[in-house]
Amino acid sequence: MIDITAVDFPENEVRFELVYLLLSHEFNQRIIIEIGVKEKEIVGSITSIFPAANWMEREVFDMYGIDFKDHPDLRRILTDYGFEGHPLRKDFPLTGHNEVRYSHETKKVIYEPVKLEQNYRNFDYESPWEGTKYIKEQTKE
Repeated sequence: MIDITAVDFPENEVRFELVYLLLSHEFNQRIIIEIGVKEKEIVGSITSIFPAANWMEREVFDMYGIDFKDHPDLRRILTDYGFEGHPLRKDFPLTGHNEVRYSHETKKVIYEPVKLEQNYRNFDYESPWEGTKYIKEQTKE
């Protein structure tokens, strides 16, 4: 067992493609197994065959939200327990839902809704080689 990963196709009825990568050291052969998985479908765990799949299935569960039946310890591994959503899904917002910071007042880590400052939205797409209009206007005086 080399790796387990998934690919998200949100526009398809069979949303995910679960990919198993296997390697035979003895014969130097690789096998790639691809399985189509619907959004709420539960996939059988292979931890009884490949114990190393335990952490890989947990990662796929955490990042994509694919459930594995009969998994010995299926819980989040890369995100917090209270984390909302699954970060590697294509419909996950780029800025996330919450931001995490340490509060000196409460002396603990707190979660706050993400808020984007307006100045990040007003990005100047002009070429840096030609200069920007507002700098050109100021130098003309």
